Amino acid sequence: MFELDNKAVREMSNLELLARQVVEGFIIGLHKSPFHGFSVEFAEHRIYNPGESTRSIDWKVYGRTEKLFTKRYEEETNLRCQIIIDASSSMYFPEVSATSEAGINKLRFSALAAAALMNLLMRQRDAFGLSLFSDEVNTHTHVKSSTTHYRLMLTHLHQLINEPKVHQTTNAADALHQIADSIHRRSLVIIFSDMFESGEDAEHLFSALQHLKYNKHEVVLFHTVDKKQEIDFEFENRPYEFEDLETGEKIKLQPNQVKDFYTKQVGDFVEALKQKCLQYRIDFVEADINKGFKPILQQYLVKRSKMRI
Repeated sequence: MFELDNKAVREMSNLELLARQVVEGFIIGLHKSPFHGFSVEFAEHRIYNPGESTRSIDWKVYGRTEKLFTKRYEEETNLRCQIIIDASSSMYFPEVSATSEAGINKLRFSALAAAALMNLLMRQRDAFGLSLFSDEVNTHTHVKSSTTHYRLMLTHLHQLINEPKVHQTTNAADALHQIADSIHRRSLVIIFSDMFESGEDAEHLFSALQHLKYNKHEVVLFHTVDKKQEIDFEFENRPYEFEDLETGEKIKLQPNQVKDFYTKQVGDFVEALKQKCLQYRIDFVEADINKGFKPILQQYLVKRSKMRI
């Protein structure tokens, strides 16, 4: 799934270390892949633009390369990125415990992916913020690019992992509308969510996604799911008791009784979501928690390479 210690991932005791391992492993792989051409500049320099002050020119670099570069400082930023995570109870699927087979669930996957993205953003001197929502916006920070800010964001993510909310419903539409109104103009907006609503009609949700394109934002939706179980409904054909993690409602049945109906309903919803994202020019990316973090970081680099802030 990903080259991390399963026990460390299950416990999530050191998110900063795990995020760094994800990023460094990705960078090593990047140089061995067809994506090596994408710019991953971690040097603290940028090309000098004529007309700028010459005070920040690094003359030692000029002596070696005969090219003008200016030193980049902590407060300088090329890109603003708001990372949004769905913190409703459905994101705690599948159950992660000492006795369960699952090593990671949707929320832990999203938190670690977000931490890895922030690590990558910080290395590139880009600014990032974090928004967490369930039936309302629980946390919303402004974007910054400092190490202190990064560690504060990790604290928010640790709390999210370690303090799970039982029967916490989702109101993604209202939350996304609220966040859209508070994000700085022309930002990269990254969403981690299963987009499973409780009581909201699809059009209201699609309207919120459209709102995120306001003020020229670029939006990437990582549709975070356990594809095998939630989309393909692959369970052994034996009696199960299924529980709605958001409402607590339970039902006993055998998977083959409902599999065809379930997969059609879920498939129709996902297809409608994809089409709306295409219509609104939102990047829809399936984020299967069993496929690791490479697709997440790779998609970010592709999007970043196309943006000019």
